Amino acid sequence: MTALQEVAPRERAGIRREALYFAVRNGKLMFGFGLVLVLLLLGLIGPVLVGGTPNEYGPQPMSPPSAGHWFGTTTFGQDIFLQFVYGLRSTFAVGVVGGGIAAAIGMLVGFVAGYRGGIVDEVLNMLTNVILVIPTLAVLLIVNAYLGIRSVAVQGLFIGLTQWPWAARAIRAQTFSLRTREFVDLARLSGAGTWKIITREIAPNMSSYLFMTFILLFGGAILIASSLDFIGLGPTEGVSLGLMLQNANQWSALQLGMWWWFVPPGAAITAVVGALYVANVGLDEVFNPKLRET
Repeated sequence: MTALQEVAPRERAGIRREALYFAVRNGKLMFGFGLVLVLLLLGLIGPVLVGGTPNEYGPQPMSPPSAGHWFGTTTFGQDIFLQFVYGLRSTFAVGVVGGGIAAAIGMLVGFVAGYRGGIVDEVLNMLTNVILVIPTLAVLLIVNAYLGIRSVAVQGLFIGLTQWPWAARAIRAQTFSLRTREFVDLARLSGAGTWKIITREIAPNMSSYLFMTFILLFGGAILIASSLDFIGLGPTEGVSLGLMLQNANQWSALQLGMWWWFVPPGAAITAVVGALYVANVGLDEVFNPKLRET
């Protein structure tokens, strides 16, 4: 039985090597992750290299892009490029927090419901359906409106707590199809417990699917956070791409012809979410042999 149990890990290692081979040759995947990586590095390194305070007033209001101010300035003389790099950092942070929490809850509920079945599955499935039908955007609007101090972490927390149901249902369905496989039966006969079977047998065989799920949750958290920021329910301190759009709209940047105020944050949000979608399509082509380009 030991020899039989060792087959699955060796097969998974071979699948990973094959996936890596096709991944580095997939243009969609390389472009999507490459663009996200560039923007991520800009958000991490930019504030350190540029220095300064993003909301500090300056002596040159409403200035177009120039050598002194790469993205121009706001009506209060604030440097838009400095706000942009800080906004990128906040945007990625809320995506990681919100997407990570949603993925963790979705995986926990999905794996347990799919593997255990019975009354456990019925209870968890009922909970998932209840959360699924709640108008999450309305809940987030109410919660954010009544919070005295809003931060990126708190915003990501509430987004994560409301965005996990669809991931849980998808993971539950995949777990149902894997729990009757031979390698799971062998692990069960060897005396392995529920968590050991889930973490060592089922989850590794769904690693590609779980990674793609996290990417979608990551992008969804960014879109929801940007929507909340745009309507004035973003963080009360700091700056984000959505708050930049909200300030540009509030101070009539479009009417004043200050395109440099709203184009960079809008383009960055579109680029991040679009690149994640393209990368997800590329991952689907890598992990699905029928879609691979030879």
